[in-house]
Amino acid sequence: QVHFVESGGGLVQPGGSLRLSCAASGNIFSPYVMGWYRQAPGKPRELVALLSSGGITTYAEFVRGRFTGSWANAKNTVYLQMTNLKPEDTALYRCILAKPVTIVKNDFEYGSPGTQVTVSS
Repeated sequence: QVHFVESGGGLVQPGGSLRLSCAASGNIFSPYVMGWYRQAPGKPRELVALLSSGGITTYAEFVRGRFTGSWANAKNTVYLQMTNLKPEDTALYRCILAKPVTIVKNDFEYGSPGTQVTVSS
């Protein structure tokens, strides 16, 4: 089992910034990827960003250039710096941990409850 501690969501005006953090602990396999999916009401789940334990980071096209993922010095902890936020970024953001063979199927082994990001004036 894997436990997540996440923080950083909230309400922000368009053009504003937020930083999400996610720390995973427990029975973590290797290799693995961590990252975020998001889901807005009535819409399908979307992959936002993935960070591999090997140092590769990938982004969805709709956040490229605005969001930056990074590893913290603490083990199994990742950040997502979100800038120039738009109303369409409003969603529940879930931190995930997955095996590489699982994430290529657009799935994951473990996901956090999620943190709400709301972009509104």
